[in-house]
Amino acid sequence: MTTRPPPPLRVPTLTEVVSLPETAAPVPAGAFAPTEPAPLQAPQAAPPLASTPAREVDEDELVQRVLADLQRQIELMLEVKLREALAPALTRATDALMREARTELASTLRDVVARAVAAEITRHRTR
Repeated sequence: MTTRPPPPLRVPTLTEVVSLPETAAPVPAGAFAPTEPAPLQAPQAAPPLASTPAREVDEDELVQRVLADLQRQIELMLEVKLREALAPALTRATDALMREARTELASTLRDVVARAVAAEITRHRTR
């Protein structure tokens, strides 16, 4: 029975460069028999960047980025809420406007037809 190494005392953060211990040598490609499944391989780690010092976070720039992100989120949320609130009111207003337009159009059409009929009757009587 093989013993496992003890777990690390602390887990490195994403900004730290981690070096592997010398005992963790890669397994040669043909080391496994064909009947055994190949082991899962960890993805290749990106090569470490040149030793450039981490850029200091400018507080004003950070505040501006956060505010810009918040503004986009607020604008989207406001647009959604306005659409939800205004949709029923606009629907009612449109319906009322359509009813008034139909009523006015029907009244005007009756007037035009009445005048046309009266003019035709007058023209027939004068013959």
